[in-house]
Amino acid sequence: MQDLKLTLVQAHLFWSSPEKNRNHIEGLLSQLEHVGDLIILPEMFSTGFNMEPKEHAEKQRGPTEEWMKKIAQKYDAAITGSIIVEEDSKFFNRLLFVTPEDQSVKYDKRHLFGMAGEHEQYSSGSEKLIVEWRSWRIRPLICYDLRFPVWARNRNDYDLLIYVANWPKPRASAWDALLKARAIENYAYCVGVNRIGEDANDIVYEGGSIAYDPKGEAISKASNVEQLIQCTISKQSLEEYRAKFPVHLDADDFTINP
Repeated sequence: MQDLKLTLVQAHLFWSSPEKNRNHIEGLLSQLEHVGDLIILPEMFSTGFNMEPKEHAEKQRGPTEEWMKKIAQKYDAAITGSIIVEEDSKFFNRLLFVTPEDQSVKYDKRHLFGMAGEHEQYSSGSEKLIVEWRSWRIRPLICYDLRFPVWARNRNDYDLLIYVANWPKPRASAWDALLKARAIENYAYCVGVNRIGEDANDIVYEGGSIAYDPKGEAISKASNVEQLIQCTISKQSLEEYRAKFPVHLDADDFTINP
């Protein structure tokens, strides 16, 4: 059973500067001796949490997706994070999951943050994504999705839950509590990757990127500075825990309407 080594990139993001952010993240990754199997970037990592999609949206297979492809091939690792994408005259906060084999799949953020006007600028997604990567089933989600547990409910169909985010400092305690809860209730590893620093709207982010095991115990946690943290998650440990404590056998069955 293959373990999975993760690199969580808790980066400072430069406002509305895709090339500068790409170069900065690439420089951070170059400091590592081994990147591992999966690189996880924050939400809107090329621009910051930006409500001007007309100015900053890329097309599918645009420069940032091509950069992700390059990084994946360079390190023989998958890479994921969200960017602003335009498709069919609509704008999406779109997570991309790119592998070294040039496979790219997408997830469009379902829960748009109305208090920041995200729903006025972006279209909501309706399809969930589960990626199979190196014998792991991975469910990636985006920031505000964290507050809606039904959307993340594990139907015994994933092993690792990921949230990429721009989660502000005033709500940091909720970030940590909800990530821990999602791990426990879904009997899966749960990883949250947040940005650091201050954006052009004077919103402060203190990071708090963290990885939890299915029992809700922290495996690795970032300090409140820009940094990369790495951890390895065990498929064998996960399956042994699920066999010993099979919560999923008693779970309610339901469907989610589009």
